[in-house]
Amino acid sequence: MKIDPIHQFNIEPLFTIGHIGNHTIAFTNSSLYMFLSVAVISILMIGGVAGRQLVPGRFQSMAELTYEFVASTVRNTAGAEGMKFFPLIFSLFMFICISNLVGIIPYTFTVSSHIIVTAALALLVFFTVLIYGFYKNGLKFFKLFVPSGIPIVILPLVVFIEVFSFFLRPISHSVRLFANMLAGHIALTVFASFIPVLAGLGIAGYAGAVLPLGMVIALTALELLVAFLQAYVFTILTCIYLNDAIHPGH
Repeated sequence: MKIDPIHQFNIEPLFTIGHIGNHTIAFTNSSLYMFLSVAVISILMIGGVAGRQLVPGRFQSMAELTYEFVASTVRNTAGAEGMKFFPLIFSLFMFICISNLVGIIPYTFTVSSHIIVTAALALLVFFTVLIYGFYKNGLKFFKLFVPSGIPIVILPLVVFIEVFSFFLRPISHSVRLFANMLAGHIALTVFASFIPVLAGLGIAGYAGAVLPLGMVIALTALELLVAFLQAYVFTILTCIYLNDAIHPGH
């Protein structure tokens, strides 16, 4: 039996929207699961806000917990002034977390397993930091690249490293999320594919299939944790980068 762990990441067109020159604009499975993630988030948030009660129900509790979790992360990392970016940060956290969790369901599609999606989110954060940093601080934003207390002899080298690392942020920001989701789903598929192969060998095969089945269960539990942790890591890095735009001095 041929094992193809990459097939799950194929982007398939569902229907054609239109054409621009020789290029076809199609609604794909990736687009479908993006809309699905947004729909799930909308249901959770609207259900939590509608009919608020003194003793919160399930939807209200979930909405309040996620709000407070992200809000405390923003305050602790970027300060009170960082709360002006709360809508952006909260949207990023919820979209990444829900899309990651949806992608764990068998035969679904993991949006964040594609570098183009994670790169778009990372570039959104990068340009927000860049634009707001210059808007709020003007040329003082360049203090971000000139740490205080550095000897003049090595200052040019340090400035070069700071600038280089600043422009590498979108790459590390996007690749971290993309690589973790990609690797985890490949590992799940590989171990899951061993189960029917071994089961087809008879009684001894059934006994041998217990090991990959156990690995699949363990990896699924791990992927549930990774789905949340990657959303949290992306969010807290966003807060750290926005803090640099708010307070560019070292």
